[in-house]
Amino acid sequence: MSAARAAPQAEPVVLATDFGRVSSAAERAAFALALRERRPVIAVHAIQAGPIRRAFDGRPRRADQLRAAVEVEAAAFVDRAVRLGIDARVLIWSGDPARCVVDAAAAEGAVRIVVGSHGRGRLGRVLAGSVSEGVVRLASCPVEVVREDARTRRGQGGGSESGPDGPADRAIRP
Repeated sequence: MSAARAAPQAEPVVLATDFGRVSSAAERAAFALALRERRPVIAVHAIQAGPIRRAFDGRPRRADQLRAAVEVEAAAFVDRAVRLGIDARVLIWSGDPARCVVDAAAAEGAVRIVVGSHGRGRLGRVLAGSVSEGVVRLASCPVEVVREDARTRRGQGGGSESGPDGPADRAIRP
């Protein structure tokens, strides 16, 4: 008698997110891909070490306060995905955001990473850094970089309104 095997889980789409405005465009793109290819989505949020950090609302927070706020946003993300019929979960890691996203994608066997971009110029990347650039450089799987769309810039594409309609400005690195 042979043992029954569970159907293998499809490789996930990994979404790099800070749960902020720019990430909402990437979230829509990740949801669209997940629906089209029937894949789960794993959102990865990285909290960098340090006693005080700025949350999505721009206010300074202690690490414990920031983690609590991230957990609330993570639950809302999963709720949005479930309403669309997408299996989703969130990983909250500590460390460099690009490295956390790439390491999580490798550990989870991701088929693609979706990450948002502010679309900063060279000087902006030097001053503020670029998670999307780091992810593209370090990842071993395809990376889709989604720039903030007009709806998001006008404040109409916030996380709670995210749906499967993807933004127009994307770049994919195989």
